[in-house]
Formats: sequence, C-alpha cells, structure tokens
Amino acid sequence: MAKKQFRAESKRLLDMMINSIYTHREIFLREIISNASDASDKLYYKGLSEKIPGIKREDFEIRITPDREARTLTISDKGIGMTKEQLYDDLGVIAKSGSGDFKSGIEENDGDSEADIDIIGQFGVGFYSAFMVAKHVTVISKAYGEDTAYIWESDGADGYTVRETEKDSTGTDVILTLRDDTEDDKYSEYLDEWTIRQLVTKYSDYIRYPITMMCDKTKVKEGTEDLKDENGDPLPPEYEHYSELETLNSMVPLWKRRKSDISDEDYSNFYKDKYYDNTDPLKVIHTNVDGVISYSALLYIPGRAPYDYYSKNYEKGLQLYSSGVKIMDKCPDLLPDYFSFVKGLVDSQDLSLNISREMLQHDRQLRAIEQRLEKKIQSELLDMQEKERDKYEEFWKNFGLQIKFGIYDNFGMNKDKLQDLLMFYSSSEKKLVTLKEYTQRMAPDQENIFYASGEDVSRIDKLPQTEAVKDRGFEILYLTDAVDEFAVKTMMDYDGKTFKSISDDDIDLGETEEEKKAAEEREKSSRDMLDFMKDSLDGKVTEVRLSQRLRSHPVCLTTKGGISMEMEKVLNAMPDGSNPDIKAQRVLEINAGHPIMSTLEDAFENDKDTLRVYTEILYDEALLIEGMPVEDPVEFSNKVCDLMTGRHAE
Repeated sequence: MAKKQFRAESKRLLDMMINSIYTHREIFLREIISNASDASDKLYYKGLSEKIPGIKREDFEIRITPDREARTLTISDKGIGMTKEQLYDDLGVIAKSGSGDFKSGIEENDGDSEADIDIIGQFGVGFYSAFMVAKHVTVISKAYGEDTAYIWESDGADGYTVRETEKDSTGTDVILTLRDDTEDDKYSEYLDEWTIRQLVTKYSDYIRYPITMMCDKTKVKEGTEDLKDENGDPLPPEYEHYSELETLNSMVPLWKRRKSDISDEDYSNFYKDKYYDNTDPLKVIHTNVDGVISYSALLYIPGRAPYDYYSKNYEKGLQLYSSGVKIMDKCPDLLPDYFSFVKGLVDSQDLSLNISREMLQHDRQLRAIEQRLEKKIQSELLDMQEKERDKYEEFWKNFGLQIKFGIYDNFGMNKDKLQDLLMFYSSSEKKLVTLKEYTQRMAPDQENIFYASGEDVSRIDKLPQTEAVKDRGFEILYLTDAVDEFAVKTMMDYDGKTFKSISDDDIDLGETEEEKKAAEEREKSSRDMLDFMKDSLDGKVTEVRLSQRLRSHPVCLTTKGGISMEMEKVLNAMPDGSNPDIKAQRVLEINAGHPIMSTLEDAFENDKDTLRVYTEILYDEALLIEGMPVEDPVEFSNKVCDLMTGRHAE
C-alpha cells in the first residue's frame, strides 16, 4: 500500500517540532496517556449527553503493555475511538487536534456541567512525540458505533498508511516499536516496569481513569512456609513468580478535593512526599479560583529553609499542571523572587499541555495566575503575622532575609507589597516588631523612624550613639543583616515617617532652642582645637565636632551622605570586587561633657604633638566601637602603651 504524505508539514517540520517543543523525550508517555484520557472523556460525555445506557466512568481504563521481546510499548484505551476519516484528519495533519475541535463543540453548545470534561491535548502535536522514542508507530482504532476498525502506521515524516483491520471492542491501541539502543541512548528503558511506573507517577498520577499494567510479583509458595530439614531446623521458603494487574496512578489529586475532606495530616504527608522534606510545612495555602482564569493552587511555606536556599544553586518554581497532567516540574514564572521560598503546584485547564518554557514567558494566562498567587501569598503571610505571631516569627527567621532583598531589588519597586511583612528587633520592646507597630507607638511630633545597624543586637545596643536616643524616649530598630540598611534607604519612608540612622551626622533628637544655642557656642569656642584634630587625622574624617548625642562615652563616629559605616563594610566585602575602597564620609564626634574634653583642651594649649597622638587614639577607638579594623593595629597598641607609661611626653 502506497504511503500517504502528511498534508501539513514535511519531515523537517516534524523533526523541528519534536526537538524544540519537547526537551525531554520521556514525556511521550504523558502525551499518549493524555490522548487516551481525552478519548475516554469523549465517550463518557457522549453517554451523558445522549443518555446512552451502559456507559459508566468506572468502566474506562488505560492499559500499558510492555513487550521486551518485540520491543513494543502499547497504550490502550476504551474511549471513543477514531473513524477512518479521523485517522486521516487528526493523525495525518500535524498540529490538527480532534480534542480541540471536540472541546470547541462542547463550549458552543454550553456543554453538560455533569460531564466534568477537561480536554488536555488541544493542539494535536503531542501524539507525534512518540517518534522521539519509536522507529515505528501503529494505531489500531475502532470508533464507537462503527463496525469496522482501522490501522494507521508510520515510520515518521516520510508518510503513513491507513487500512482496515480487526478489533473486538471500541477504543484505541497505540503500539510503539522502540528505536534500537545505542551507546548514548537506551530506549529499552521505557520497557522497564520501574521506569514506566515512575513516569506515570511523575506526569500522569492525576489522570481521572485508572492507568494499569501487569506487574511482576513474588510470593511465598503455598506449603513451603514451615519447611524443615532432617534435623528439624527451618528451611528457607520457596518463592513463585506471577503477574498481577496494578493501578499505577492515584487518579484524584489532593488539590481537587474539597478542603473539608482534607486533614492537616493529609496536607503534611503530601508535602513531605512530593517535596522531600521531613518537617511539617509552616503554612498551607489551598485555593481554587473560577472565572476568566480558572486554576487550583496548593502552596506550602516550608517549616525551615532548604540548605541551599540562599545560594545561587537554589532553583525556585512551582509545579505546573494542565488538568492534572504535569507540564513542568519547576515553573519559575509563577513566583516573584521574594516569594521563591514557596513550594507547591498550580493546576489550570486554561493552560495548554503542549507549551514550552519560552511560550510560558509570554503567556497572559500564566501572568494573571502569577499576579493572583502573589496577592494570595502576601495576604496569607499578613494573616499569619496577625493571628499566629509565633509561626510568623519562625517564618521570618527562615525567610525574612529574602523579603528584605525583595524590598531592595529593582530600586524599591515592590516596597508597597512587602513593607508590612518586615520585622526588626526593637530597643524598647526587646523583640521583633513590625513597622506598623513601631509607628503606632510613635509620639505625635516624632517625624523619624530611628534605626541602628550592626553585626548583632548586643553590639548595637552598646553603641555610644544609642544612649541619647533612648534617653529621649525614642524606640530604635536594630538592623543586623547586611541588606537591612540598603532596604530601608531604598524605602526612604513608611507611612509618611522617614527612616533615620542614629549615626547620621544631622540627627535631630528634639533638643530645645536653649540646648541648641549652648551647643553652638561651645562648638564655636572649640573650633580651633577641632580643626587641628581634623588636620591631624590627615583626611580620614571630613569633620571633628562636639557631640550632642553622647552621654557616658567619650567618642563616636557618625557619617554624612548616603553611605554609612555599615554600608561601607558590606560594599567593601563584596566578593566580586565591584566596589573597591568605598568610604563613608566620617565625622569624629567628641563628648564635650566627658573628662576627656579637658585633657584635649589642655593638650591643645600646651602640647599639640600630644593632642595629635590623643586624636589618633580616639579615632582608632571609634573605629573599634563600630566594628571596623584599625589601619595599623601595631601602631595603635604602641600608642596606648606609650600613653600608659608616659613615654608619649618624651
């Protein structure tokens, strides 16, 4: 029989489609099973709509039959089957889909809601993925209500044949004759029971019809359980091998069940099994959305951060399903980076099964789902913050850093979405607080949200700069992560209140006019000495001034401009060396009320060389207080020793 050529495309198009749309050839089984599911749906729908007796959902089945000797893999269904014309039209024209036409017909006629039909393969290219693993494909089909069956055969893009054949029952058998194994490609693996079981679980676990296969079993041979030797010692039992029909798929996905029918244990077990975590999730988000875009989502916030979460090797993404059939194991486009800790899946009948990563990036439906998921995650986190504070603080310990990165990223574009999720340690509350809680406690005339940066809470609490701020009754937020100060500077303000570092040189703590005037007069009278001290430091500071913020401490460093001391440390520690030698504009502040002041004034009047040494020591002390290294530790040590022994005066 002469071969008939594919009407739509040449061998080049078939090869291009297989190699570009499908990057993993193992999905051929997913595609053929999905087609079998569609065929079963069609006959079931026909039985409902035409009230045909005897057509029941429980009678449908998809059977997989591997044959190692013949190197064939057969996938059989009891669905609606295909007529001769449909074999020509649907299998003879690449990218034409009978399922797509069928679904369009249902939608035009409003359909029957009881049918619960989801047609998976709407674009007609999935069947041809079989040629990625098969050198010959045979389709034997008998349409419902027809007396004659037909066989369709093809070796690929060279063409196909269609002829009459014999088949007892309605349905379709797809028989793949696998390619020969090579050194690099082991096609025979698709005949292994374990591989087939794994692929069904991975891609088709939630197909609504049972996917069955005869599986090898072993059992103890009856009567050999208690065999003993001549001495009465037990003998090992004998075993016999047999085959048993097994259902490989679970059929009903957890996310499709009613929430009232799902226990916390069900949710937790599903999470642990699917996402390889031995701890319970901190939060479960199960949502079903119907409308212009319809989807189900089952999302989890893990109870702990994965070991590689904050590394470049971590790969974010949700599993993506189309009507219960997995499209992608990790779809990164469903989550913004700042919610990349979320695990779970999305299932939508509005998404095409045959879709590439490139197509997903431009899919409007996917964008709409992503936006809705983002809002849902945000609202659930805020709800947890309000109603389950302990849980939220556990979440913050694990993933708060990622939220801060989200604030800083893209020049603060997402700050309005994330700012209410932020938490920082409070100097007055001695615990983590939100920005909303901080601002609600602010005095009516307080204009700034005060913060301090450092390596940890204990070090920050001991900073000289904190004394005056706390004495004035102001609450301070302690920022301990490297990204913190970058994030708040990106935000600039919250609820109309400006962020202000307690180490900024221009901090206003609400001094009275009398206090300000007295400070100005003292500063003016000491100006010559302060200028001398500045010159003694040879460009290390932009200014030396008398401090209004110090109480018991003699000295501190503050900064001018946008770069703080903590930011300087972070930027200069960048591993890529992209910010070499960035320096904050440092200001050395002296406590005019400390006994050191009279010592400095006396040295300025009587021994400027000694004042120069004092200035250098004070500067190095201020560096150490800030957690910064001194430029020459040996020289600093010698100066201190000389001061203790009086040798500096020699």
